Amino acid sequence: MFYWLVKAILGPILRVVFRPWAEGTDNVPREGPAIIASNHLSFSDHFFAPLPLPRKVTFLAKAEYFTGSGIKGLASKAFFRGVGQIPVDRGGGKASERALRTGLRVLAEGKLLGIYPEGTRSPDGRLYRGKTGVARLALEARVPVIPTAMVGTFELQPSGRIRPNLRIRPGVRFGKPLEFSRYYGMESDRTVLRAVTDEIIYALMELSGQEYVDKYAQRAKAELQAARRRQAANSQAKDDSQVQASGQVQDNGQVQDNGQMQDGSQVRASDAHARGQAHAGGQAHAGGQARASDQE
Repeated sequence: MFYWLVKAILGPILRVVFRPWAEGTDNVPREGPAIIASNHLSFSDHFFAPLPLPRKVTFLAKAEYFTGSGIKGLASKAFFRGVGQIPVDRGGGKASERALRTGLRVLAEGKLLGIYPEGTRSPDGRLYRGKTGVARLALEARVPVIPTAMVGTFELQPSGRIRPNLRIRPGVRFGKPLEFSRYYGMESDRTVLRAVTDEIIYALMELSGQEYVDKYAQRAKAELQAARRRQAANSQAKDDSQVQASGQVQDNGQVQDNGQMQDGSQVRASDAHARGQAHAGGQAHAGGQARASDQE
């Protein structure tokens, strides 16, 4: 009930403020289970992907949305639980297996399951290699996959940005259903899982027009963060070198000034000494002449 209440309240606001568009909604079945496999560009994908559909979409959402603290954490937890989203621990191993079983349960109930094959948001707007969980779900549940391309949401609200860019008009494209009946019963074959996943990602690439990168988005994020740390360290080192160089120049200037002052003092002292000697010599000479005169 909360899902439909949120959609009834939030939907008109999103339509008025952002004017989102949608294509291919007829490709999404009106009943029965199916997987909505979407690229992931922004937090706002959670809102704009299901907005034009008359059916509820249950997304597998990262567990961090449900474990935050403070007012923001409580609001996030209440919202995602209220709209029926399912927390997923992305740590791998048993956590991934539990997420898979949860997704299978949703599909067994005849619902639409939303999943992001890339596993996380794109760090730069490009499309990254898919994880094979989506293929396992499709083959084990024996359901069609609807490739769903979010368009413009990266520019609308990239990762880390809170305030959306109101000049961007986001959109969503639903592609033709992909069915993989030829692979049923082969969900344990890694080669088959990779082939199915790559086919889904290729369909997303065609729908979205994104550039494809053959690496996992999580790895790309780690590399980007490492590059930023190196850049920050190099910038700090450069600043420290400039400060040190400036200090050396100042110290050299002080040394030079002290040297000039010392030289000047020596010159003045030498002049004074010479004048003193000359004055003394003059007095002595005058005195000598006076005594000589007296003797004469």
